[in-house]
Amino acid sequence: MNTGKGDISGWLVRRASWHLWAVLALVLGGAVVRTARVTSDGGMDNAIVVRAARTWLAGGSPYDDPHFLYLPSAVLAAAPQALLPVSVLRGLVPVAVSGCLVLGWGCALRLYGVPPRSRFAVLGLTALAAGFAPFGHLVQLANWTATAALALPLALLLAGRGRWTAAGVVLGAAVALKPLLAPVALLLVFARRPRALAALTLVPAVTSVGSALLLPDPLGFVTRTLPFLLRGDDGFVRLYEASPAAVLPRLGVPEAVAQGVALLLCAAGVGCAYLRWRRGGPEPLRLAETAAGLMLSAFLVSRPSYDHYLLVVVPLLLAGLPYAGSAARTPWFWLSLAPQLPGLALPYPEPSQRRAFRDAFTLLALAVTVARHNARPGPLRAPDPSAAGRVDPGAGRLSPGGDPAF
Repeated sequence: MNTGKGDISGWLVRRASWHLWAVLALVLGGAVVRTARVTSDGGMDNAIVVRAARTWLAGGSPYDDPHFLYLPSAVLAAAPQALLPVSVLRGLVPVAVSGCLVLGWGCALRLYGVPPRSRFAVLGLTALAAGFAPFGHLVQLANWTATAALALPLALLLAGRGRWTAAGVVLGAAVALKPLLAPVALLLVFARRPRALAALTLVPAVTSVGSALLLPDPLGFVTRTLPFLLRGDDGFVRLYEASPAAVLPRLGVPEAVAQGVALLLCAAGVGCAYLRWRRGGPEPLRLAETAAGLMLSAFLVSRPSYDHYLLVVVPLLLAGLPYAGSAARTPWFWLSLAPQLPGLALPYPEPSQRRAFRDAFTLLALAVTVARHNARPGPLRAPDPSAAGRVDPGAGRLSPGGDPAF
């Protein structure tokens, strides 16, 4: 493909100027400063985990708080924060969350062979930070979903380089912090990587059991948190859940029917993800789209399921935009993200209590888009892996033998 001055792909892979980096720094810095100013503890969701760690250090049970939904290993992971002054956490936590999102975007770019200093790298991250509402929500809440947003592209990058066991360790460490990436275990099953699957399972199991033995209530996660997650009967949480199982009952659908619909959608998504893996094609697309299909399927049925969970899959899919045939090149991908534009005003779901309807549309539309893309027949064109991402430093563009996906 021509990568001359008149080609948009050639323009995108050239090195970004300092002006673009300045805009990106302004957008990210503004989100961090705003969070530090409007929050007293660095973010509500991180504060829940830190409060649980402080309770444990004081001799109590972290699971006395029904909103602490993490494994016991998260208590020990949050203990260092519990020793810091709140004034330090106000500035440190939003920086750490933003850092996880930036590094996750960088790993996604490396997975696809996209130059990390390219215009696409800078503009893509700027678009996510300024034009995708869940990004700002995640930074402000400081939810530990940020660790999953980093761990998934990092694990796929390792897997794409043949380091499957290391990928399993990364996924296992992320699950130990927050069990969000547990569905990716199916990817390891599809790929027939038993060592990686063992690593994913053993890391959170060992760390959680070891941490639980240090708690006054070692079975608190099993006796308190799991029943809470299965019931999903918290009135405050339900207002912000985006899964069909939570949204449909608010529209008058019987709860049993809503759960059945969610399970059917989840099963269909998993089946489509398996078909995507079997179809093959370029390894970056194969890994990313299979993993994204599995995660979106889980979000359809999981309780709770929030808008910021989308940060686990959207950057991963967006980074594949330079690849011909990627899911990000379908118009439905962009249509599904449209409700998440920060400046978009929609009359009915405008109040915060109805925000979940907007998020549910995005989740369902994106899940259907990825599932349909994953299930389509036919092989994908594979780029030349030996030349992927090779840049001519003199011309600032891909060399003639570079990745034909650009």
